[in-house]
Amino acid sequence: MPLSHLFSPIALRSLTFKNRVAVSPMSQYRARDGYANDWHMVHLGRFAIGGAGLVYAEATAVEAEGRRTIGDLGLWDDDQINNLKPIAEFISQEGAVPGIQLSHAGRKASERRPWHGETPIDDEDIAVRGETPWEAIAPSAIPYADGWPTPKEMSEDDIQRVIRSFGTAARRSHEAGFKIIEVYAAHGFLIHQFLSPISNTRTDKWGGSDENRRRFALEVAKSIRANWPDAYPLAFRLSSTDWLDGGLEIEDVTDIARALKNEGVDLIDCSSGGIGGKERPRRMKIEQGFQVPFAGQIRKDADIATMAVGFLWDAQNCEKIIETGQANMIALARELLTDPNWPLHAAAELGAEDSQAMWPIEAGWWLMKRDRLLQKLGLR
Repeated sequence: MPLSHLFSPIALRSLTFKNRVAVSPMSQYRARDGYANDWHMVHLGRFAIGGAGLVYAEATAVEAEGRRTIGDLGLWDDDQINNLKPIAEFISQEGAVPGIQLSHAGRKASERRPWHGETPIDDEDIAVRGETPWEAIAPSAIPYADGWPTPKEMSEDDIQRVIRSFGTAARRSHEAGFKIIEVYAAHGFLIHQFLSPISNTRTDKWGGSDENRRRFALEVAKSIRANWPDAYPLAFRLSSTDWLDGGLEIEDVTDIARALKNEGVDLIDCSSGGIGGKERPRRMKIEQGFQVPFAGQIRKDADIATMAVGFLWDAQNCEKIIETGQANMIALARELLTDPNWPLHAAAELGAEDSQAMWPIEAGWWLMKRDRLLQKLGLR
């Protein structure tokens, strides 16, 4: 039976991914002082067992002040490397590529966990959970939304420090055993804040024009590339549109992707939205694959590999995305939370070659025995 497009290998630099299915970074908010723990091992390890080709660790802050919540992972200290090493090693042992997403929340920092309200930390959090707020920074002193504190406008020293922090975190990521980095430059995080005219009103070399607004992202890419092996790929997650008048549009983001490619970026993870602000976003039709056209346009016009993400769950649809060249890879998140074995089930549905053999032998042997019994009983 022929190999499906979704379950064909793909190479980026020296790495070969066994299939095109990626586990999107999913923040768990379970870290203590930025340190990974058993929860992260189980959470990420099960996706590697489930057959994904790429497993991303969640948004990992490059500075303590860059955490979105108190429970975010971090790589701002060398001591945090050791807790991540066994996770990356386990993912590799199970045949997946271990990846990590590096982030700085900017003006979205010092926020409650989603199930505590997803609003700024305040006195209630100090009293109830012992969580103390910290000062957020941003390209401009503009709050994320009504009711949010005004962030500190970053000085030149702040900007250079954060750029260096991304590079240092990249070095730590390599030491921890990760083989691909994704930079979180979407959904209103710091790099997105620099890119978007909604949140960046600076008039110096870091704002005011398209070229200046993208300078920070390009400098981050350079800093990471200087600390990350040439043999390993570098990805950026971008919001393909702000869904706001006066914000980033797909044409702007295509230009950004083209510039990032020139700085050694290999893959664009194409999401959208999240910049915040006072204006209501334009209405969008939320349906399966609603962001896929962005991945297709950026892939074609910027001549760079792309990953489609957002509201994907159907194996046939994901197969078509790859088959028709709309993206090079697809990323799943919540669908994998409900079914960590989605890649294995999808491979069987699509008739991928040797889909039964894709299961780890510790599970596959028993499942083959079960199938034989069901067939013998006429139940399959």
